[in-house]
Amino acid sequence: MHVLLSGIVGSTAYGLAHAGSDLDRLGLFAVPTEELHGLHRPAESQVTSRPDRTMHEAAKWCRLALGCNPTATELAWLPTELYERRTPLGDELIGIRASFLSAGAVRGAYLGYAAQQVRKLRSRAERGPLDEEARRRSEKHARHVLRLLRQGTGLHRTGTLEVRLPDPAAIRAEAVRMVADPTVGETRLARAEQEFSKPGVLPEYPDERAAEAWLRRVRAAFY
Repeated sequence: MHVLLSGIVGSTAYGLAHAGSDLDRLGLFAVPTEELHGLHRPAESQVTSRPDRTMHEAAKWCRLALGCNPTATELAWLPTELYERRTPLGDELIGIRASFLSAGAVRGAYLGYAAQQVRKLRSRAERGPLDEEARRRSEKHARHVLRLLRQGTGLHRTGTLEVRLPDPAAIRAEAVRMVADPTVGETRLARAEQEFSKPGVLPEYPDERAAEAWLRRVRAAFY
């Protein structure tokens, strides 16, 4: 495995980690190019636990990022100190990260996932009081709903992904309120939908040419 870029993601990157939080790692790698020409293609992802690490092959990462998958996308926007490995090809990818973004994909990925989680929080609340474990899980999901809405609308307005949240304490407090009263999440979701209805800075389509050119440089490097 030729690791091109890897770093610490998830709650630690967002500033939402607490004493018991797992340390999540994400990265991308390139297989030797000749392995792509055989009868059986190599695995596109490798996932391990203890440590929690997800690695995507370069082409798969590009496809995820072109769809504005929030988890894949954040790898190219991490604060510098959270990268654990950066190669020249990884730096090139960071340099073209904005080319993967598009208005519809950002809206669909960030707003779509948040809306799904808000519906789940409402459904849980309607089933009755939560036990302690269920409440902790719900608050975690609520924090990530708020994070996704913040990041998605920020991307829509500015074209820049803010991975580290400036106000994690406020996010935690609002997540507690959201679990106690699901209308808090529904109100937040409605505000985000209004933000997305306004003109933004993202293009209608991503620049696939930049991703294709980068991927071809990766294949040439490991031929």
